[in-house]
Amino acid sequence: MLLTVPSAPGIDWDGFRGVRVIAVPGSQAYARNHGVYLADEQGLVHDIIYRGTEAQIQQCAGPDGAVPLVCGVVFFSSDAAEQLLATHVIPPLDACTYMGLDSGAPPIQLSLFFDIVLSMARGVTEEDFVKGGSDVSARSARSVLWASLRTFPLSMACIPDASYDYLTASASDHIRSLTLLPGSASHLRFCKAAHSQADQPWLLEDGSSVTNSLLEGAVRLAAGSAIQHCHLQGPLEIGPGCLLSGLAAGSSPALQGCPLRDVVLQGHHVRLRDLSCRVFTLSGRLDDWQSPAEGSTYLNVPWAEFFRRTGVREGDLWDAETPRSSRCLLSARLFPVLHASEALGLEDVLWLLAPAAGPGGRLARWRAAWRMSWQELLPCLDKEAELGARRALFFLQGQRKVRRVLLGRQDGSLLPLIRSAVHEGYHEAVLGTLDEVASTADDAGVAARALACIADVLGCLAHGEGGLRSGPAANSQWASAFRRLESGDIAGGVRELAAERQKWMSGPDLLVRAARHYEGAEQILVRQAVMSSCRFVTVRPAELPPVGCWVQAVCPARLDLSGGWSDTPPVTYEHGGAVVDVAVLVDGCRPIGARVRRIPEPELRLVSLGGTPRGEAVAELVCRELEDLRDYCQPHAPGALLKAAFICTQIVQFPSQEPLRAQLMRSFRGGFEVHTWSKLPHGSGLGTSSILAGAAMASLYRAAGKAASTESLVHAVLHLEQRLTTGGGWQDQVGGLVPGIKIGRSKAQLPLRVEVEEIPVPEGFARTLSDHLLLVYTGKTRLARNLLQDVVRNWNARLPSVVQNAHALVSNAEECARALRQGDLPLVGTCLDRYWQQKKRMAPGCEPLAVGRMMRALRPYVHGQCLAGAGGGGFLYVLTKAPRQKEALHQILAKTEGLGNFSIHSIEVDTGGVSVEVVGCELDGSAPPGEDAAV
Repeated sequence: MLLTVPSAPGIDWDGFRGVRVIAVPGSQAYARNHGVYLADEQGLVHDIIYRGTEAQIQQCAGPDGAVPLVCGVVFFSSDAAEQLLATHVIPPLDACTYMGLDSGAPPIQLSLFFDIVLSMARGVTEEDFVKGGSDVSARSARSVLWASLRTFPLSMACIPDASYDYLTASASDHIRSLTLLPGSASHLRFCKAAHSQADQPWLLEDGSSVTNSLLEGAVRLAAGSAIQHCHLQGPLEIGPGCLLSGLAAGSSPALQGCPLRDVVLQGHHVRLRDLSCRVFTLSGRLDDWQSPAEGSTYLNVPWAEFFRRTGVREGDLWDAETPRSSRCLLSARLFPVLHASEALGLEDVLWLLAPAAGPGGRLARWRAAWRMSWQELLPCLDKEAELGARRALFFLQGQRKVRRVLLGRQDGSLLPLIRSAVHEGYHEAVLGTLDEVASTADDAGVAARALACIADVLGCLAHGEGGLRSGPAANSQWASAFRRLESGDIAGGVRELAAERQKWMSGPDLLVRAARHYEGAEQILVRQAVMSSCRFVTVRPAELPPVGCWVQAVCPARLDLSGGWSDTPPVTYEHGGAVVDVAVLVDGCRPIGARVRRIPEPELRLVSLGGTPRGEAVAELVCRELEDLRDYCQPHAPGALLKAAFICTQIVQFPSQEPLRAQLMRSFRGGFEVHTWSKLPHGSGLGTSSILAGAAMASLYRAAGKAASTESLVHAVLHLEQRLTTGGGWQDQVGGLVPGIKIGRSKAQLPLRVEVEEIPVPEGFARTLSDHLLLVYTGKTRLARNLLQDVVRNWNARLPSVVQNAHALVSNAEECARALRQGDLPLVGTCLDRYWQQKKRMAPGCEPLAVGRMMRALRPYVHGQCLAGAGGGGFLYVLTKAPRQKEALHQILAKTEGLGNFSIHSIEVDTGGVSVEVVGCELDGSAPPGEDAAV
């Protein structure tokens, strides 16, 4: 029985007591072989009619002619259920339980509807009800039920749009239920292809159905036919009215050219004691399995015609002593099981469809085989082997899906398949397929995603034990494989990873550590994919500044107004990204900068200043040997960003056989001194580290006698951050190096290229925007890297919610750009609010409690608000409804409890972007003259 309810039924349960039966509307014709309720206008049930007369059924019909069908759903109130349960200790009803059976009572069988529910029907008398029992015990049981349940009202709720389908033994009914077209009377819907792969899906007609099957080549399936649990290889043509089930690829040659129409063809796993074999059965869609042969059909034709056409005799199918009334399809020994000298296959039943192709040989072979009837086969079916074959087919096409999704760069999630494979013990097959994809992919991006999927398999194998997925990934045992990947030998690296993986499969802790290393390997390939952006870095010669002359670059901060996270690799080159950024002055100045000068000594002096160009040095480092640069790829190492900048600008070649001093003297007759500063706190969310990298590279290029365009700097910072292994996107440097209000975009392709478009705004709108924007420092800091790993992991898994959110981020960025072009502040605010919700979906947990309280307090006074950057803390920026609200917001937040330390800062749109200039020549380490004006 299948009950389908297309929507919430809306049953009124207010004041409900007693028992309520659920019914569905059906035709009077259908009711002739079914049960229906006779109910009054108040919905109280008077009787249950089973296979009633036409008059009885007509009495149950409603105004539309439909009758309420019994559908098997009954709801007992707690009082009624309690009363029913209390009868289990009363003889003879105790014989319905093991307690009564163990006490020696003979078993008794009751009907839910005609023994229990019917006792409460208003139109049934006690005498008629009790007399309806089949024997003394049943009548005694009915008497107890009447006394216990009669006082409870029996009501009916008929669900108007529901449908009822009874699962009969009819092949026609079964095929019909699998292939219902939209618009048919039933509410049942089967999708055309479920858990299946067809090489040519356009050959599957509407109204056909394929379940857990692999169809290779040209397999045409007509409407009204179904394929289940089959691996078929074309060319094949399957006509209407067919059901094929359990056929392996080896059966396909026998099917080619065979006329299939209105037949049921099945392959079965059979166990005969210790012997396992495959048996094929064939029948017609219209055949009745239990009707006597004299008046029924086989393969949709009368038995007499079948005998004449094939040469088969009645004596081949039934023993002479079998009564004619028992000679039916169910008992006919039609299906070959074993042959003394030859292997049997599908062709040994298919010949029954087309015996004209040489019936003599086939008939003799068929007669020589040991055959069984379906009645004899049924108890011999090997259900374990059958389910195992279906499971193996599911994962075989799962492996095909892995290849299709990864190599086709599709957004389908493989995580459900991975979890199933781990649960069912098919993980090795999936791992092998992922190894194959990773080693043969034609670009690093696809290989990286395959390695991320391997990490997911290993993580699932740990079953939630073994520690956190995020963690270190630099164990020396994996170093050789990592070096191969770094060198570009992806296939060799994947082979070494797989070999090493086998040593880490014995426990949850090892599995999780191995998963971390696979994510580390994936990051190597993502870096290589992103570093394809190097081709968009062009550097031209420029005048080499004299020794001692400072080259200074100062930059604004950036606000991301929408689209952030879509710029993050690998999202940005697999999905495509769009981010609206605005360059801003904070409290009237550009807060980020770097200056570089050449010095006579062949060394690199790296100095971090305390917040301003004139601030005291808070960290100093001198590099005199190449070994001093080796930790450039460790983000937390002292001076890592500047070390990476020297390498990425190719001022220093690393690794190299030539010592650092020799390199510097040969190319520049000395070394370099670099100062960097930022007035912004660590983890501000305003793009500090990427913009600082851009400022450092801009000043390094110029100090080394080179010049790079802003577009080149954007891509150069992408390259640097991959070498640094922080794995950042491109929005920060676009926001801080490119002036004004703009939208950056990247296409879903490699090499990764960022294209920036200035957003033209109405005259005076930049000033208006500045008057309505404020920065609120939340006092909370959080590194984006802490969020980044989870976001990238979820993206690699293609969680549907994350993919949908990536679409929404890009769409919202384009809408925000339109709002800015129109000068529509309220619409910009709406985009900001939407953007914050999208950030929270991308990185759950990025809104600290104090920030949530702050945002709720500000809600009435702003068009929109959002945490800058990845979230988790740093700066909150708000777009106020009224201009210049700094003091007003300060008062509001000062009255809000639980915020801790906060500060509010004015910001304004900066139309200058990065400023690079030679500002002075000094050799004593003092600040260059006039630099305050530059800042």
